Amino acid sequence: MGKVFVFDHPLIQHKLTYIRDKKTGTKEFRELVDEVGSLMAFEITRELPLEEVEIETPVQKATSKVLAGKKLGLVPILRAGIGMVDGMLKLIPAAKVGHIGLYRDPKTLQPVEYYVKLPSDIEERDFIVVDPMLATGGSAVAAINSLKTRGATSIRFMCLIAAPEGVDALKEAHPDVDIYIAALDEKLNEKGYIVPGLGDAGDRLFGTM
Repeated sequence: MGKVFVFDHPLIQHKLTYIRDKKTGTKEFRELVDEVGSLMAFEITRELPLEEVEIETPVQKATSKVLAGKKLGLVPILRAGIGMVDGMLKLIPAAKVGHIGLYRDPKTLQPVEYYVKLPSDIEERDFIVVDPMLATGGSAVAAINSLKTRGATSIRFMCLIAAPEGVDALKEAHPDVDIYIAALDEKLNEKGYIVPGLGDAGDRLFGTM
């Protein structure tokens, strides 16, 4: 069964306050999301497996540790997910980046896939799907469906802010996926926005409000 992790790191919580603040402009918002992406990547990679190797320091031979196991893949959900990827790549630069584009059908309100580009070695990678918001959960569920149908077997989901409704929907659809959240908010409002949330993450990242 997948687990839900809510990060309580002081730096993440501090920066998240300014990300939420409506007075924060596009440039600063983008920089803060990038920084929180790095901090969350540090936390989400805490359990990565290690193996021992022998090296030679300037003083003598030594046994030290390097990452082992599957290679990593980052998959932002377009467009807002892009804002978190650069910060993550600063810590894990060897990770490959795929993209999944989704839009909401205005009649059915269901997510529709319009773009998918993923690393060719899907089965060999641990994937982290990235989106700043987990609101209804529709986009996250659809993106993970897309990965699984193409052969991915190890998937985690990471977001800045989640609503309980979105967490429940993702857990029900994909009980094998761990969820990593910077803040679990109160609820969704009648328009499907997270409360108190931060508004539309894509608009705030790219200045399209």
